[in-house]
Amino acid sequence: MNDREITIEELSKILEISKEDIIMSLDAVQVPISLQEPTGNGDMDNIYVQDQISDKKSTDEYWAETITIAEAMKKLNEKEKTIISKRFFEGRTQIEVATEIGISQAQVSRLEKNAIEHIKRIYK
Repeated sequence: MNDREITIEELSKILEISKEDIIMSLDAVQVPISLQEPTGNGDMDNIYVQDQISDKKSTDEYWAETITIAEAMKKLNEKEKTIISKRFFEGRTQIEVATEIGISQAQVSRLEKNAIEHIKRIYK
């Protein structure tokens, strides 16, 4: 084996891909850094990488809302649970839900409205 690095041209021929694709792939490679890596200028009050990352799903408010929603869902009947899940957690339209569960769009609308009103009454 040679004591030299393979060139991009050689690699391109071996892999049968363009030189541009190889260059883009090499440019995309980045060395990972630790979340505890300081980003400041070395003084005592360093800001770390983890301090600059936002996590909207790990807040106390998010968890409280999630628990409240889960508790509210337990109080709905099965058809209401299915409709609310498909509409608000899976992002389905009323027509899609109606087709999936074999009822009319108007029935989905009525059941959805009733379920929401039921949840509102529980938490007022």
